[in-house]
Amino acid sequence: MESTARATTHLDELIDTVALLRAPGGCPWDADQTHASLVQYLVEESWELIDAIESGDRDEMIEELGDVLYQVLFHADIAAHTDGERFDIQDVAAHMTAKMVSRHPHVFGGDRTAETAADVVSFWDELKADEKPHRTSVLDGIPRGMPALALAQKVLGKAEKVGVTDAASGAASDVPVFADEAELGAALLSTVAAARAGGLDAERALRHAVRAFEDEVRAAEQQGAAG
Repeated sequence: MESTARATTHLDELIDTVALLRAPGGCPWDADQTHASLVQYLVEESWELIDAIESGDRDEMIEELGDVLYQVLFHADIAAHTDGERFDIQDVAAHMTAKMVSRHPHVFGGDRTAETAADVVSFWDELKADEKPHRTSVLDGIPRGMPALALAQKVLGKAEKVGVTDAASGAASDVPVFADEAELGAALLSTVAAARAGGLDAERALRHAVRAFEDEVRAAEQQGAAG
């Protein structure tokens, strides 16, 4: 009789390795970790992966992708042994597959068609709204822990979707236009240097400005809903 057993993959081996390290008799450090204690490592590994991507080094990308994957498997194994959670990596994968199928009806036999990436982006917001009806603002769901610059870019992009632009940049007549990212980067570095020379925290200053702008966006949304 022909065996129907599935061949063990390298991913299976890694999942088993995580389980072994966290099991009784395994590694005491691994066994002591929690979702919260691992956050710092997830952040570090994510930034190291970004560095590897930007460097274009294949071997570095393999290593850093592995480190990020390990964090995902680690969290899933913790959940599998935590009362009130009790899910594992298979549950995570199943949820993600269902989510991707739902987000791509133009691929998986839905009633949408998309010829370009822009077509896809145009209806993603509708799909997300159906998935998360409790969200009442385009700003809901934006991770608050993002670095200020990334947060600013994310918030501005979301605000544009409801017709709100940054009043500071929109009202100024001398807003600089940058030829490329190199020129923009130099300007940003110069701004941070000026802030540092003046004893100011550029990260905190931008975060406060973003939060003030978010208040404007939410006010505009409420006004639009009332009107």
